[in-house]
Order: sequence, then C-alpha cells, then structure tokens
Amino acid sequence: MKSSSIALLLVLAITGACAQGYKPALPGYKYEFPRDYFNHEDYQTEWWYYTGNLKAADGHRFGFELTFFRQGVSRASSSNPWFVRDIWMAHIALSDITGQHFYYEERLNRAGPGIAGVDAQTGKVWNGNLQAHIGEQSEELRGFAEKFGFGLTLVPAKLPITHGQNGVTQKAEGPGHASHYFSLTRLMTSGTIDLDGNTFRVDGTSWMDHEFFTGSMATNETGWDWLSVQFTDGTELMLYRLRHSDGSIDPYSSGSFVDANGNSELLSAKDFVMTPATDTWTSPVTKAAYPVHWRLSIPRLKLQLEVTTQLRNQELTARFGPSYWEGVIDVAGTRDGSQLQGVGYLEMTGYAEPGKQVIPM
Repeated sequence: MKSSSIALLLVLAITGACAQGYKPALPGYKYEFPRDYFNHEDYQTEWWYYTGNLKAADGHRFGFELTFFRQGVSRASSSNPWFVRDIWMAHIALSDITGQHFYYEERLNRAGPGIAGVDAQTGKVWNGNLQAHIGEQSEELRGFAEKFGFGLTLVPAKLPITHGQNGVTQKAEGPGHASHYFSLTRLMTSGTIDLDGNTFRVDGTSWMDHEFFTGSMATNETGWDWLSVQFTDGTELMLYRLRHSDGSIDPYSSGSFVDANGNSELLSAKDFVMTPATDTWTSPVTKAAYPVHWRLSIPRLKLQLEVTTQLRNQELTARFGPSYWEGVIDVAGTRDGSQLQGVGYLEMTGYAEPGKQVIPM
C-alpha cells in the first residue's frame, strides 16, 4: 500500500470513521502492571509517550521526545502479514537547548512482518528503528534519525500513577468521552545523545504517559494545552486544558499532583487556572501562533508558577496527522511562599489547523 493510502486510512481512523467494534473507555477499569504497559487492542487509539530533560557534564542541555501511536483500523483477523489492522505512527524529536535548534522525524507504518508493533513477551514497543524496551526495573529507549540519535536507560523513582477517577479520565460529557491514562512521573535517565558527529553523555529525568481509548474527545473540542513538570523538591505536576471551537475551556479539563512519596491527587478544572501570557511564537511553516509563556495558579496547593521556554521553535510540522508544538519548559514560582523550580514538557495542539479535529486525547 502506498504511503498516501496509509495516511488516508489514518485520517479516517482519527475522525472515528472506523470506530465500530472498539471498546469505549468506561468507569471501573482496573489497572494491572506490568500488563498495562503494553497494547490494548480492544481500544482504537493508544500511545506511549516519553519526554525528558537531560544535561551533559559540560552543561549542554537537551530535551527529547519519543512517542509511539497505535491507531486501530479493523477488528478483522487475517493470516496475511500485510493486512492493515492497525496503523503505527512514531515521532522522535531532540531539542538542543544550548545549540538553539529543534530536530524531529516521523514514522508511519503498518505492522507487517515485524515492521512496527508491541510485544509484551519481549517488552518491546517499536516502529522501525525507534524502540522502547519496557522492563519492571528499567526501560531502554533507542532512536535513530538522520541528524541525531540517542540511547537512554530510564529507571523509575516512583510507581506508576493513574489519572482521573474510577479508572478513567473524563474528557467531555457523556459515556465513552474518556480515556484510561497512567504515567511514570519521574524516571531517572542516563545515556548518550549523538548529534553533528558528537556524542554527549547525559543525565536527567524523564516522564512517560500511556493512554488508550476510543474517540475520547467531543466534536466541539479542537485541541488542548498539556504540561508535565518535575520539581526540584521531588514532586510532579500534570495539567491539561481542553479548548472548545469557540475558545472556551471544557469543564472536564483536569490534572494530577504527585507528592514526593508518589501519592497522587486529582485536580479538577475548578482547582487550577492555566492562562497564556501575551508572549507567542508564530511558526514560519504553519503560521500558527503558540503561547510560549504561561501562568499557573493552583490555590488548593498554594502554587503560583510561571512557565517559559528557552527554545521557542519546537513545532513538529507533521506530514501524517496534525502539526503541534511540543517542547522543553522551565517552571519557577512559589509553593506556600517558598521558592520552587522545575523542568518539564509542554504540548499545544489545535493551533496549526483551527477547527480541524486533532488526534483524540
């Protein structure tokens, strides 16, 4: 099948045209590890999302992203290895903060005879030469692109936490407008980054999201602003706000706060205010204007935060699916009057193609 045909199938799946036969995410789901680290073929959409902040010994700073997407197309069975049951997409990106450059590549494949997929027996998630090996004690990431590559070992400092309530994170009103969503919020990370003929030995922290669902967003939701933060006091924060086509914020926006001991606390839309400042970066490719400076207020936690970035251009202008901004952020502010700092990642979708449905969250 030509790549253009695969892309068409991806668009059809994303818009829900092929959703028949897949399960919606409903309350009552019981998470089980390590089972839930791997694939859930009963749900149409699934992703494994790795992001992290890393530094070399000389202070050279990087961010990385490695993501794997599975989009179900058919629930039929076939012995033909080329039968398209799922479409597999992957993104790899490197933010060279010190060098002020952003690199990324995409992959789009069918499973085929070992081209892409998930294997719980070997603990492997892969798409071509982009791979994650998931073990109970550590994870190994390997990625090779034209201009860069990395090999990283990730060791969880905390157990996985689940978001939302009763097994789901609700994304809109009504049954099925939800996802099953969990994270590893602090993965101690070490390894190497290859860039421009140089190899950097790096250390830092990473974050992993795993989410699976069928058509979670409502038709009037056109994008979201999501961030994850790892604070220097050993706590973590995840927030997302879902945007309607008229610019209003969906009341099912939410988040989680994780204390230093790994205990998580649900944050509803009423618990936080996530406001873009006036500073925006306009993409020369998509012409989208992204707010790259944010202010966060969480009165319940006595948190007041400023979110900024040292690299404004971190937009993935995708050939397959929508373009979006995803990159390294710095976070500074106060908690109960005491100074607090952190690093993390910010994702902004739906700005490049207003009014067009994005990949469902």
